[in-house]
Amino acid sequence: MRAAVAYDVGDVRVEERPDPRPAAGEAVVRVTACGVCSGDGLGWYVRKKLPSVLGHEPVGVVESVGAGVRWPRPGDRIFLHHHVPCGKCHLCRRGHDTQCPQFKATALDPGAFAERVRVPAPNLAGDALGIPDSLPDDEAIFLEPLACSLRAVRKLPLGPGDSVLVIGLGTMGLLNVVVAKLRGAGLVIGSDFIPYRREAARRLGAHETLDPGAEDVPGRVRALTEGRGADHVIVGPGGSKALDAGLSCVGPGGTLLAFTASPPEDRWTIAPGPLYSGEVSLVASYSCGPGDTREARRLLVEGEVSLRHLVTHRFPLEGLAEALRVTAAAKDSLKAVVYPNGLPGGGPRG
Repeated sequence: MRAAVAYDVGDVRVEERPDPRPAAGEAVVRVTACGVCSGDGLGWYVRKKLPSVLGHEPVGVVESVGAGVRWPRPGDRIFLHHHVPCGKCHLCRRGHDTQCPQFKATALDPGAFAERVRVPAPNLAGDALGIPDSLPDDEAIFLEPLACSLRAVRKLPLGPGDSVLVIGLGTMGLLNVVVAKLRGAGLVIGSDFIPYRREAARRLGAHETLDPGAEDVPGRVRALTEGRGADHVIVGPGGSKALDAGLSCVGPGGTLLAFTASPPEDRWTIAPGPLYSGEVSLVASYSCGPGDTREARRLLVEGEVSLRHLVTHRFPLEGLAEALRVTAAAKDSLKAVVYPNGLPGGGPRG
């Protein structure tokens, strides 16, 4: 089979690898589509994993299963999660399943920017979900990212009518806008330097969008919230600068949520006094668990959330380097999708 192996940012090579075979409890899945995560093109974040086959937003068709597997069966369309928790340990019982040791240890073999992947037994049993034919690949690839947004917004004490500021309106920021509205926010404000993305946020229901390159964002947020500041701020970009920007917009009793990892050398210096006197909470949200993916599947299958129109770029496996470049450039793109076995409607297939 063919797999796109990333050796460095911008250095991706399509190579031949042996076809995977399922052991007991496992499955081999032909990957029909895999979304490109913004993290896949984040140099400092992915270099610690390289060389490797990236890709963790896949949907595919089961080709074969190992002994003891009663579901899925060959021919089934499924979503497969790259990490799964045990569901039994102390961290899982406390609701922190993405911190579970098994979650961090499990992985698809290889990543989903390959024609086929082997799904280990814990992943298959713990967080593989059937995908109905009514949900096309371009929609199904949003299952994992939507689940990440559901988890994040669930961590906010979001009350009816609360205001939410979403900083960064890439694909994940847009999903945060969608979920905040879905969960009852009364005022959703988006902030991004790029007009294309601000317009996308407005189409998805953001009540206001702000340009941090041309506006006093904290001042505008206060003006929109009767002088208080936002009840909740979701900071999409990683790093202390973005967190500072978010903290400057949080109102009394508000919540600042860090949605993305920051570079390991980055340090955030804050004055604790205003946090105390303003009763401001700091929280973080990392990845998603089985409960989140099941809720995301329900929302997509039932049509309560529709995201297919966010796909702006489509690439064959050989185009992964360009897909990563487009995603990292963050100019005229929202969601890029790679089709390891050929673009829809034709092209090379494994």
